[in-house]
Amino acid sequence: MTRERTVVDWVERVAGTLQAAGLHFGHGTDNATDEAVWLVLHSLGEAQDGSFEEWQRLVTPEQALTIERLTRARCEAGKPLAYLLGEAWFAGLPFEVNESVLVPRSPIAELVVDGFRPWVTRIGSSLVLDLCCGSGCIGIAIAAHAPGSRVELADISPDALEVARRNAARHRVVDRVGFIESDLFKALEGRRYDLIVTNPPYVPADSRENLPREYRAEPRIGLVSGQDGLDAPLAILLDAPRHLCEDGVLVCEVGESEARLADLLPRVPFTWLEFAHGGSGVFVLDREQLREAAPAVREAIGKRSHVT
Repeated sequence: MTRERTVVDWVERVAGTLQAAGLHFGHGTDNATDEAVWLVLHSLGEAQDGSFEEWQRLVTPEQALTIERLTRARCEAGKPLAYLLGEAWFAGLPFEVNESVLVPRSPIAELVVDGFRPWVTRIGSSLVLDLCCGSGCIGIAIAAHAPGSRVELADISPDALEVARRNAARHRVVDRVGFIESDLFKALEGRRYDLIVTNPPYVPADSRENLPREYRAEPRIGLVSGQDGLDAPLAILLDAPRHLCEDGVLVCEVGESEARLADLLPRVPFTWLEFAHGGSGVFVLDREQLREAAPAVREAIGKRSHVT
């Protein structure tokens, strides 16, 4: 039988094992110690909200076996820990995840908690679109943090929308959240929103094969967007003005494609955001800016033979 250790003992032991295995950390944590805390506390049935303080508590033999099983699976499978646990945290809330959706990790979480200030002044009475919603973490977190808001979740994947539905039920916001199967804006004709938030695919096709295996475990459809990663972002820029109210705002994450997008559209006045807890590649544009940018976006798309 595995001898008893304290919680902190197990965190240190698991962190050392994860580090030695040469794993990649980038799906909710960025280092072995934080991931070990996540794994151990999940095994104990404790919340991941920063409230746990019993680090000297003894771990039971049954809990130790769970920790060892999950540690072994994390090292051998090469999958993000969130998939093994079936759960990830975003904006202070737990979300169900599986291999039909990306693991929540967007810096947009900071904007959700801050109510998208200063770009949105009345988030509590806004109609919001979470485009390419995946697990629904962004839109559902908005609904949870801003009780008066109404949110629509759109995604091309019916499997992702099923995960999003379960997450909406989990956080008791189903009465204020709608679900639409849509390839970007194609099924949203006539709909307008105060805020569109989107974390679309933005990884170049060739780059995916060079990513750590943890990222390759995620659905390709949620990551890859053409040869240079800009197919979906450009389509969103072109169509977003038709789906925003007069004072509406688009918040879009393009991650590593930030420089490519900025270089392609040098006259578009992107506001690139900075985040207290790290992250980059998120821009804000209002409806008028998007309308003025439309000719440049259309021209850029026209010059790209691989963009439909």
